[in-house]
Amino acid sequence: MSLTALSVPTAVSAEGGFPPKPEDFWQPLVKFGTVDLGGYEFTLAITRPMIVMLVATALLLWWLLATTRKASVVPGKGQYLTEQVYHAIRGGVAEDSIGSKDFMRFVPLLFSLFVFILLNNWMGIIPPFQNPTMARVGFPIALTLFVYVVYHYVGIKKHGGFGKYIKWMIPPGVPGWLLPLIVPLELLTFFITRPVTLSLRLFGNMFAGHMLLVVFILGGWELFNQDAIGLKFVAIPAWIMAAIMTAFEALVQFLQAYVFVLLAASYIGGALADDH
Repeated sequence: MSLTALSVPTAVSAEGGFPPKPEDFWQPLVKFGTVDLGGYEFTLAITRPMIVMLVATALLLWWLLATTRKASVVPGKGQYLTEQVYHAIRGGVAEDSIGSKDFMRFVPLLFSLFVFILLNNWMGIIPPFQNPTMARVGFPIALTLFVYVVYHYVGIKKHGGFGKYIKWMIPPGVPGWLLPLIVPLELLTFFITRPVTLSLRLFGNMFAGHMLLVVFILGGWELFNQDAIGLKFVAIPAWIMAAIMTAFEALVQFLQAYVFVLLAASYIGGALADDH
């Protein structure tokens, strides 16, 4: 397993800097300059996670085209696998969460989100990338914005306007004296809590899992490079744990992609429901 392929910068593994510092996670490959926005400077650059995301997108497009371009009634192995994933999202997520009446128009979105997030998550354990793009908070936020716009748009359209949509959010039968408390809580839930938790859940799990792998792999490397013979042997169980945690992380990465899509479907289904 290549140490320099990890999501921590090459400088960490090359110079022996351990543990990594917050500034180590800024990985610009090509810098274009800086922009001053209200006293804050932003660097325009192409970063390593961006390249990994582009590679994942290209691989995903290739796979979907290769397995569906010559689709047949009797599917081959590739077509069968793609169809199984599609049917799992269609029946197990979209239809169950949104309902048989409206679910079909959202299946392409949910299927695309699932396979895109899953492959980008698995980039954290696939050599030579070993860099989960969803461990960078900007990527989960961008995906959450898609879901955010969709479920509010369909909710406003379903209930006949923004005002009626807000009114629908309030549970029926709430006493008038409780409305000053309930209304802000409902608005906070629908407009802030849901998108924040949806994005941070994915980011937090991917970042924490990847850092755990970094600790075992680079920690073992640091121990192996010590002069004491005993410490060199301690590196072996550290690397064994890294291999075990890699398998566990693959499962977590799958589950986080599934949870993201499941919650997205439940938000859309909730927005389309007749009752709160």
